[in-house]
Amino acid sequence: MLDVRELCSFTDFFVICTSESGRQTEAISQDIEKAIKDSGESVLSREPDHTSGWVLLDLNDVIVHIFSQEEREHYQLEKLWSSAPVILRIQ
Repeated sequence: MLDVRELCSFTDFFVICTSESGRQTEAISQDIEKAIKDSGESVLSREPDHTSGWVLLDLNDVIVHIFSQEEREHYQLEKLWSSAPVILRIQ
């Protein structure tokens, strides 16, 4: 989880995670969407689907990126936002 409040105007935090398969990507995104809905909030947008290797969930103040390993290595968001403080890292 990166704190991007000082670096961008469209969100406060990025959550970046890697899945091991399209099926796992879909399961992660569905679990997050259900938790958000259960809390009375809503997902502003979801792009695209798990077949692309990257699912983005826009929760307004938090943007969740769920990547396949290949897509995560390709886009390297951690490098793009390297000046953002890391709030949480789980490996």
